Amino acid sequence: MNHQKFAEEWIRAWNSHDLENILSHYAEDVAVTTPMITLATGGKESTLKGKEAVCEYWRKALDRFPDLHFELIRSTMGVNSVALFYRSIMDKHAVEVMFFDDEGKINKMHAHYD
Repeated sequence: MNHQKFAEEWIRAWNSHDLENILSHYAEDVAVTTPMITLATGGKESTLKGKEAVCEYWRKALDRFPDLHFELIRSTMGVNSVALFYRSIMDKHAVEVMFFDDEGKINKMHAHYD
């Protein structure tokens, strides 16, 4: 996998606000863990499981932040994984570590923010 090409495509998908395009990178059984989920659920959850649950969460996020724009700073590659370092919403820095299944779809993702 070319991690830089993937990173650019992923950033472009998010900046387009096209939810179908965003979701095209993810497996049906994806698990997404992020502090933003913890904030949104009042501390009840930190992980969403399944593309449908993630879709609903991101739909609300895109509605809430209509000017959402990510700026890629750097991408790195691991074993069946990629880490993206980017400028996120509210001028926060983010690192997302994404793990891929055998079909090249993200099946697990952990996000970190400053």
